[in-house]
Amino acid sequence: MILAIDQGTTGTTCSVVDRDGEPVGRGYREFRQHFPQPGWVEHDSAEIWAVTRAVALEACDDAGIAPSDLIAVGITNQRETVCVWDPATGEPLHRAIVWQDRRTAGICDRLRAAGHERLVRERTGLTLDPYFSGTKIAWLLENAPELRERAARGTAVFGTIDSWLLFQLTGEHVTDPSNASRTMLMDLATGDWDDELCELLGVPRRALPEIRPSVGGFGRVRPGALGGATCPVAGVAGDQQAALYGQACLDRGEGKNTYGTGSFVLLNVGDLERNATPPQRPPTHRGLVSTVAWRIGERTVFALEASVFATGAAVQWLRDGLGIIESASETEPLARSLASNDGVYLVPAFAGLGSPHWDPYARGTIVGLTRGTTRAHLARATLEAIAYQTVDAVRAMEDACGEPLRVLKADGGATANRWLMQFQADLLGVPVVVPAIHETTSLGAAYLAGVGVGAWNQREVTRSWREAARYEPSINRDEADALHAQWTDAVQRSLGQARPAGDGV
Repeated sequence: MILAIDQGTTGTTCSVVDRDGEPVGRGYREFRQHFPQPGWVEHDSAEIWAVTRAVALEACDDAGIAPSDLIAVGITNQRETVCVWDPATGEPLHRAIVWQDRRTAGICDRLRAAGHERLVRERTGLTLDPYFSGTKIAWLLENAPELRERAARGTAVFGTIDSWLLFQLTGEHVTDPSNASRTMLMDLATGDWDDELCELLGVPRRALPEIRPSVGGFGRVRPGALGGATCPVAGVAGDQQAALYGQACLDRGEGKNTYGTGSFVLLNVGDLERNATPPQRPPTHRGLVSTVAWRIGERTVFALEASVFATGAAVQWLRDGLGIIESASETEPLARSLASNDGVYLVPAFAGLGSPHWDPYARGTIVGLTRGTTRAHLARATLEAIAYQTVDAVRAMEDACGEPLRVLKADGGATANRWLMQFQADLLGVPVVVPAIHETTSLGAAYLAGVGVGAWNQREVTRSWREAARYEPSINRDEADALHAQWTDAVQRSLGQARPAGDGV
């Protein structure tokens, strides 16, 4: 039995997976979101660990096994979120700054004005945006002077969520390349921390975790950390890379979209020769980021990614912010109750816009409201926004690759919404395919760990993928293009709203 820990933005899911790759036990809990200021998002690292541990034990209980029966643990996680802790005690030294947080927009502007954008892009494959971890660490070091002193002394260390969980489980300060490549501090060509980038952001290299391959040894679970478990942690990947693996997109040219808090389209672009002269780097494209998919042994597989910040988060806003629904499942019948959107569009730029716009100053916008607008219109506009943002991401991916998308593999919680999946197929003009196991992020973590301990090989991972549902396009292209044109107009209205007055950057 393998335990897959899927530590997400709003909650933690743990699954126990058997040797046939089938989930046999599950646990889930949400945790609190903290919003100290507009555009700021924080998590309590200690709460994340407490919830993760409790849910892991619940999953084992649901599977009818003891933690000591586990042969491996795999971890997948919300990416770019930064934790800082005392390596001697394991105590957090500041709340985690979440990937959605936009407080470092000014730091990014300063770096851009100083001419560093090209360096960041060439070394890391990323764009200068508050989304990524490096400027979050820089902000902590700038705004909490004691952290700078402690980091210099080695009494404060930083890491993404995987690193934080690994430390709690094994006592080791480590990470994997898929997560490290999201920090804006790792050179894609060398697969290691880049001294020039660390110096640019003022981040002491000694405060960063060791980068190890995504499959293999991350240490063994410490006695008492997870009940009676003492098995190895044998697989780690960021959530979107794990979903790519769980969707069995193991070969160049295969891709997927995960509908979670945000939506993320990833395309496998293959591997490159390490330590080549001159250094080899994966392709880049404006509006997309290049990232490590995973590293197995000496082979590093790369991916192109389009990142959409708010999709499931927009549905959560309907529930928690507006209170017009009690559960996400209500959105489907509400959307079906309308013959059209009646010109109502929601751009959920609650934390800026990601691919292909990369505007941290964009803000949420609703257009087309009338006295006849109802909660059904808002629910439908929210679902439509998920699909429109995915179309924008896919079109950027097609531009980068020079060929059209033929099929979209879809996973994540929103795939249960049949209205949304059909609308997505209609807008894209290609089939949308949903796998038999919806939670492919957890499955990817389990597969990586299983490969790490020899429970199965990659060929068996590919054979295990099964299709559960297929949605074929049902409207003509003129109609789809007209809908998308109105969406584009709404997006333009959302851009730059939060830029400080007089800021000409």
